[in-house]
Amino acid sequence: MKGLQLNRRALDLCDALERQAAELRASVSLTSGVTRIIDCGVQAQGGLAAGLMMARACLAGLAEVSIVPARADVWPGPAIQVVTDQPLAACMASQYAGWQLSAGKFFAMGSGPMRAAAGQETLFDDIGQREVAEHVVGVLETSKIPPDEICAKIAKDCGVSVDHVTLLIARTASIAGTVQVVARTVETALHKLHTLGFDLQRVVSGVGVAPLPPIGKDDLSAIGWTNDAVLYGGEVTLWVHGDDDSLAEMGSRVPSSESSDYGEPFATIFERYERDFYKIDPLLFSPAQVSFVNLDTGRTHRYGDVNAAVLQKSFGADAPKRGS
Repeated sequence: MKGLQLNRRALDLCDALERQAAELRASVSLTSGVTRIIDCGVQAQGGLAAGLMMARACLAGLAEVSIVPARADVWPGPAIQVVTDQPLAACMASQYAGWQLSAGKFFAMGSGPMRAAAGQETLFDDIGQREVAEHVVGVLETSKIPPDEICAKIAKDCGVSVDHVTLLIARTASIAGTVQVVARTVETALHKLHTLGFDLQRVVSGVGVAPLPPIGKDDLSAIGWTNDAVLYGGEVTLWVHGDDDSLAEMGSRVPSSESSDYGEPFATIFERYERDFYKIDPLLFSPAQVSFVNLDTGRTHRYGDVNAAVLQKSFGADAPKRGS
């Protein structure tokens, strides 16, 4: 399909990032199979601007990603805000990390619009958005440069040559890596709604914001902090069509507080399940607060709340207590 040309939009951002690589503290290289690797935080230092560009490319250029002040009663620092009028294409067809990629000791979850070109996830049977692309763009949260086998697999599954693949990479324990993970607030809300059986075609626009945590000293710490930023500090507003009754019934089940695993820092939960993501209650992975603005009735439904106490415990810094 031609559609929104998700990969084309992301490619334009990657080309701009390459032109600005020096000032963004990123590096660009080619694998032996001539796949373009844009390193924003593995071997390269990267930074805030590289992280914002990475997040925008992951959203196929269909969302604005910016640094804004966090709520003073939640976290005394910056936050990452995402604004989109194409939530289904930007977040579900592109940003969602739905592609498991492994080769030898290398493992990463793949996100970005390359997923729409591969179109192998059953998710695309529900949302559509598959596309044929000449050049594909992906984002990998990893601490290693992807090997040739990974680049070749992506190329094959997407129907392109290996020199028509661009991969943006950053480890979680980097500035850019932390930024691009925290920029997934709207995506986590939509994915939770999809899991609950909500018709995502009803969602017209979305805004999400979550505090930008400290940069972890290692990837394990960073995984805990970035998850907590969304689970306990993420606030999402969705503009939707439809009846209020279904929003009231479904919306109350969306916030992370509805999970039986809610209430402790993610690192504690992760250790309890022997560092196996798939043992954690999948209903945990959603923002702390979700609001629905019904375009048909004018009513707003709000569910959940931020939890500054858990953020303070998690981040280990002087986060203010709720209401202070």
